[in-house]
Amino acid sequence: MNEVKARSEKERYKPGVIPYKEMGYWRPEYEPADTDLIACFRITPQEGVDPEEAAAAVAGESSTATWTVVWTDRLTDYDRYRGKCYHIEPVPGKENQYFAYIAYDIDLFEPGSVVNCAASIIGNVFGFKPLKALRLEDIRFPEAYVRTFDGPPTGIVIERERLDKFGRPLLGATVKPKLGLSARNYGRVVYEALKGGLDFTKDDENINSQPFMHWRDRWLYVMEAVNKAQAMTGEVKGHYLNVTAATMEEMYERAEFAKELGSVIIMIDLVIGWTAIQSMAKWCRKNDMILHLHRAGHSTYTRQKDHGVSFRVIAKWARLAGVDHVHAGTVVGKLEGDPYTVRGFYDVLREDFVPKNLQHGIFFDQPWGSLRKVMPVASGGIHAGQMHQLLHYLGEDVVLQFGGGTIGHPMGIAAGATANRVALEAMIKARNEGKDIMAEGPEILEKAAKHCLPLRQALETWKDVTFDYASTDTPDFVPTATPV
Repeated sequence: MNEVKARSEKERYKPGVIPYKEMGYWRPEYEPADTDLIACFRITPQEGVDPEEAAAAVAGESSTATWTVVWTDRLTDYDRYRGKCYHIEPVPGKENQYFAYIAYDIDLFEPGSVVNCAASIIGNVFGFKPLKALRLEDIRFPEAYVRTFDGPPTGIVIERERLDKFGRPLLGATVKPKLGLSARNYGRVVYEALKGGLDFTKDDENINSQPFMHWRDRWLYVMEAVNKAQAMTGEVKGHYLNVTAATMEEMYERAEFAKELGSVIIMIDLVIGWTAIQSMAKWCRKNDMILHLHRAGHSTYTRQKDHGVSFRVIAKWARLAGVDHVHAGTVVGKLEGDPYTVRGFYDVLREDFVPKNLQHGIFFDQPWGSLRKVMPVASGGIHAGQMHQLLHYLGEDVVLQFGGGTIGHPMGIAAGATANRVALEAMIKARNEGKDIMAEGPEILEKAAKHCLPLRQALETWKDVTFDYASTDTPDFVPTATPV
């Protein structure tokens, strides 16, 4: 790849079409400033397209460029505002794929607006013809930009204080079947699960207000169940009431009703969009409500390695936008999740500072300032027999949601919840005693099951059921053996 210098001032503004590299969007000598927003794209150029030109085109089309020279460029501080691709390197093991690093001046972005950031970085450029495919792998937000956001309304520390639950993951379950239950039967599921030992139950992404169960009816029965379970157990309980609706006015109406009923948490779906997500986050901050985000629809653009947007970017935007929970993978469940990649997602959500770690898919150091932490949620095809793996891979600050792994228990919903709670507490006790829970996990569970029939039946029912498929979103950089 030959280095091409930017054209002279006179040549740069001659009418017509000139290559993006020569317009100044390829800047290998540029040193990103601390206040620059930096993005890493995976680019796959069309056959015959110079990778540097393709990368420069991405920098241009995601900032100030268009397809031809325009005289109004001379009315701006052009060198400052254009995106600058300062580095490009081949993707390990992939032919004709390249990582392109692009720096953007902080003033290109509206303070405190995720939607403006998203529109800027992933606006038109993903349909650009010279590219066969394009993926946004990671973003580094400068701390000055991070501090323009309110972030999560509650955060992990305050959530634990409100719930009075410490030293262990939280337990949840999604009501099954997702659709078709009457409001009263829905409430019965919630009561049984919470009474049996879970901390939360939840609506799923596609239950809103359908003819078989309108939202107000569901919430009345659900909160009756929550209150009854709290009275019986002496524990704080919650149900994620999904306020997702067709308009913001309807969402606010449902959120206000949830508050009137005394709920500690509400839920939204990713598909409502970043403006609506930030709006609900601000409402929750004002009203002391925990906000759960279901990442509904994310895999349509996060799953494939060569085109779309990595979930680590979605996770970063979600933390800026201000959610308290977000589904972030399980490693061992039925949904997509490579262990290293998922670890990167969890770090993005839970840490104050995330260092560059290519093995976890993290391309940049990321300072989070004073932004509160997000509780990752693990759900999708998990059960009590995997408790040691879940704790090992996902840590303590996580919500473990067993839907079918609670409601599918042969002794019923309450027994399924009890099995999960006993399995969790047995594993936490073993960990606190210094045992190697990953190696001894099955033995620890079998020992606990001798004194707990629901757990014994859960282990017998699901045994070592797992969903062992190759992940599609895996890190491109793998550990290498250190010479002895």
